[in-house]
Amino acid sequence: MAIAGGSGSGKTWLAEKLAAALTPNTERLSLDDFYLDRSHISPARRACINFDHPRAIDWATFERCLRRLAANGAARIPVYDFSTHCRLAQTSLAQPKPVILVEGLWLWRRPALRRLFSLRIFLECPSRTRLERRLARDLVSRQRTADSIQRQFKTMVEPMHKKYVRSQGQTADLWLRESCTEAKVSEIAKKIRSLLSATTTQ
Repeated sequence: MAIAGGSGSGKTWLAEKLAAALTPNTERLSLDDFYLDRSHISPARRACINFDHPRAIDWATFERCLRRLAANGAARIPVYDFSTHCRLAQTSLAQPKPVILVEGLWLWRRPALRRLFSLRIFLECPSRTRLERRLARDLVSRQRTADSIQRQFKTMVEPMHKKYVRSQGQTADLWLRESCTEAKVSEIAKKIRSLLSATTTQ
């Protein structure tokens, strides 16, 4: 199951809520874990990289992990440090479960990946709200300054959102244009259970 949307649109919140509603049948993945390692270049050069462009992702490793989980195998997931833009030495282990919840910016732009998801959910959210959420997150967890966050949002996040992220809504199974409520979470969880039941009875 894929949850896509702009930065700050609520993808992680929805994935957490669905995982809780569907426990113990879920495993969660984030596309953010698959950013390319930048430890081989200087911090100054890292700061100039456009991390809101799809090419910032290690797509080969991401697809390999998804396919391994789909084949009922465990997958080693990279651990990424956003404060340094580098991967850490350790990895995490994702276990195969009936429902794999994946969240990220560009999950089904590639046709080969699109076919791996039985349900595609797109979250639409106003840019002002997304910026406010990004400020709240990055100031605390990613050691950024307010000026750098706002500058990045204006020069990279929003242009890349318009070019690469927003169009995914057109091919979503569920396109959520309003704030996602607890009632909506329950509705989506019910739909996932129905899909799971249909799969297991085939």
